[in-house]
Amino acid sequence: MTDIELAEHGAALSVRLDDAVGRALVTSRLVEAAPDPYLPGRWRVKARGKVGVATVTVPGGRPFTLRIVPKVPVARLLFLLGYSLDSKGWRNEDAELEEESELLPALARLFERQAEHALRQGLLQGYRTTEDTSLLVRGRIREADQIRRHHGSLIPVEIIHDEYTADIAENQLLRTACEWLCRLPRGIPDDVRGTLLRLRVRLADITPIGRRQELPTWWPSRLNARYHKALRLAELVLRGASVEHRPGNVTVSGFLFDMARVFEDFVTVALRDAFTGSGGRCVLQATHHLDERHAIRMIPDFVRYADDGTPLAVADAKYKAEKLEGFPDADLYQMLAYCTALGLPDGHLVYAKGNAPHAAHRVRHARITIHQHALELDQPPAGLLAEVRALAQRLTAAVPC
Repeated sequence: MTDIELAEHGAALSVRLDDAVGRALVTSRLVEAAPDPYLPGRWRVKARGKVGVATVTVPGGRPFTLRIVPKVPVARLLFLLGYSLDSKGWRNEDAELEEESELLPALARLFERQAEHALRQGLLQGYRTTEDTSLLVRGRIREADQIRRHHGSLIPVEIIHDEYTADIAENQLLRTACEWLCRLPRGIPDDVRGTLLRLRVRLADITPIGRRQELPTWWPSRLNARYHKALRLAELVLRGASVEHRPGNVTVSGFLFDMARVFEDFVTVALRDAFTGSGGRCVLQATHHLDERHAIRMIPDFVRYADDGTPLAVADAKYKAEKLEGFPDADLYQMLAYCTALGLPDGHLVYAKGNAPHAAHRVRHARITIHQHALELDQPPAGLLAEVRALAQRLTAAVPC
């Protein structure tokens, strides 16, 4: 069985697959897969909005790699991913990656550099709240647990205390990202893998994060400033690596990103930044209702409000134009509902350029105009952010602030 490479927006490929593997790909929903009706023993496989790498493992067989190549250059994709996590500190990160052609090696190399820089001055330490059973009292006694577990006995004591340690969220994220990248069977350059292994040794006493555990929360501060970029990358690695499916005896594990989510996160965060200092407030994923009884919930991607809470503008990010059978203009109907519920005369749909044209649609009898905008993703960050700022001006051009 050979490795498979798909283009993000490419046509379906006919490949020879075992039925168990084909069914596993269908169940995983990472790609579109169906038996080829004309060639027995072959399956037609097509990308379905995700990019990255997945490994398919069959008991007794050689793992094969499914690689989905993004439409935009890897450096631009990493900028989009990183900006939504840290818009102030991510503007120049892609300058180091112009020659990288694949997502996983590029991200691994960038993480390795930043993690090595973060640990150069030693492991960060901090206070961690710990619950423990002890023969000595330190911190505070957990009275309810003491009574429930020990029925009036004086020892042992159920306590809660703050411990100064290196086993904190920041180091746990770095260790787990190092481990996951080192476990990959292929795709990581040897020099990068060597550095990751050395970093893993330095983090040997740190507790790793379990695969099904929530990522621990950390807060940017002056004390952990040297860790910031490495931590943002660690979060990208661990979120991208969270894909795993086990249909039957076949394991499909992936390092994949949903491009629709990547685009939505970037657009909404960049729009919020564009309105900084202009008054009012911006809410991402705001909850509203279409009907008066609040039975039909709506969640626009982006809503800007005046200081008194009045909606001023609404926008939705759509990586690709929706073409549902029977509803060829589903995006427009959705935005019409948003404008109606929010009492706005204009609504804005934001697409990636090439997937929808610039257009404006005046709705009959409704006095509502729906605008379609397109952002050019394949350009340097400065140009892309300038486009978003221009878009922000369009959002409020007809609205008094």
